[in-house]
Amino acid sequence: MVEPSQYASTTKYIVKAKFDVQGVVEKPDVVGAVFGQTEGLFGPDLDLRELQKSGRIGRIEINLDSKHDKTAGSIVIPSSLDKVSTAIIAAAIESVDRIGPCEAKISLEKVEDVREEK
Repeated sequence: MVEPSQYASTTKYIVKAKFDVQGVVEKPDVVGAVFGQTEGLFGPDLDLRELQKSGRIGRIEINLDSKHDKTAGSIVIPSSLDKVSTAIIAAAIESVDRIGPCEAKISLEKVEDVREEK
């Protein structure tokens, strides 16, 4: 469970996903893949860079662990967008298939409505 106090009061939803990579990668590789492979998918209205600049999505949190030439971890993205736009962002993140030079699979775990918890 996410502590609502750790995100801005404007946060409505938290996108949570997990990933598995067939190789060793670092946090900047994951963030770069998310931004790079989702860029332009849905036009300028749902561009992650622009949404982050305008404060409509928060800082992307990456937790990862590398063992035996594989990396697994989680991605957490706070969003103040509406439910449909947040779901589209979550789907875009699932479309990422490479992180760094390695094959990867990102799976959505859930989109949590933090307004219900307040």
